[in-house]
Amino acid sequence: MRLPGGFPADEFLAHYWQKKPLVIRQAFPGFQSPVSADELAGLACEDTVESRIVIENDNGSPWQLKNGPFPAEQFEQLPETHWTLLVQGLDHWVPAAADLLEHFRFIPNWRLDDVMASYAPPGGSVGPHYDQYDVFLLQAEGHRQWSFGGQCDEASARVEGTPLRILKGWQGSQTVTLAPGDMLYLPPSIGHHGVALDDCITLSVGFRAPTVDDVLTGFSDFLCLQPGANAHLGDPDLKLPDNPGAIPPDAIARLQEVITSRLGDTRQLTLWFGQFATAPKNTDVIVPADTQVTPTGLMQLMGEGGDLRWNEGSRFAYHEFDDSTALFVDGEQFILRGDARALAPVLCRSNVLSGPDIARLAEDAALAELLCKLVNLGHLYFE
Repeated sequence: MRLPGGFPADEFLAHYWQKKPLVIRQAFPGFQSPVSADELAGLACEDTVESRIVIENDNGSPWQLKNGPFPAEQFEQLPETHWTLLVQGLDHWVPAAADLLEHFRFIPNWRLDDVMASYAPPGGSVGPHYDQYDVFLLQAEGHRQWSFGGQCDEASARVEGTPLRILKGWQGSQTVTLAPGDMLYLPPSIGHHGVALDDCITLSVGFRAPTVDDVLTGFSDFLCLQPGANAHLGDPDLKLPDNPGAIPPDAIARLQEVITSRLGDTRQLTLWFGQFATAPKNTDVIVPADTQVTPTGLMQLMGEGGDLRWNEGSRFAYHEFDDSTALFVDGEQFILRGDARALAPVLCRSNVLSGPDIARLAEDAALAELLCKLVNLGHLYFE
């Protein structure tokens, strides 16, 4: 497997992933932006789309942030230069942007955050900063100059008077200019600053890992919903205490046993994490199909060569247990057994599923019902 531009994926993971930046010239030769500046502005006016505008100098205030949705006249009030429009989750709304993600399958599906688009006129940027996620910055239109380098953290100096985390006095160690089709990979905590040299669009393909807090609170909340979680702790072997104010070691040992027995259940941890990792970022994108499909209709459509496609906002993943396979779709789990287990890897490999290939698996009545459910709920649709 190779990265866009031909760089071997195993070498990238071994020497660059979460280690150091990498510039790939013409990762996408002849690349054409899947969205125009006007279309981005239109998306930023929609209630269901997350969008922001960053203005470098807003009437004397540095690096000011405005959150969408925006009225159309907002764009007539912006200065001619030195501002940026950011549209989050572009892959949720533009199928061509979702198709870009097929070039990044060397990273597990569960690590994907989304594709963010940024439009900027000359001088536009979001300021020098660092992120806590891995990102591939693909130049889609125009030219942007990037300076990057140096590890940053919470102790790094920040500019005052702005709601953004702008680095103060930061200087990059490397500077490159990206043209359409060029791509820059940045690992977490690396300082960077991108400035538009002309009207430009940059696509940011982000990969985020959960925080320790996400894992601890998410899994414990999940365990609290499992059967038996409301049972009270018993102490039928209670001994007469020397001092009623003392908490004896055996009480702590009992608590530790309760906690470790549940936290150590790897099957429960897997089921929670599969649901957590595939929970959709934007539930407004996943809506039930207008026309409900039946197993007979499903087989007919696939038999005619119709391909199935993931909803652009959907997330698919799976895990192989010894006796079954857990399929995770948009925060839900489906346990597959026997021959049905073959469906999960096929569903999760790519965002476009060959109709004839799926049709062979759907000859199993239970799998046909499951596929119908996924289509009818809006997780899958026919192209």
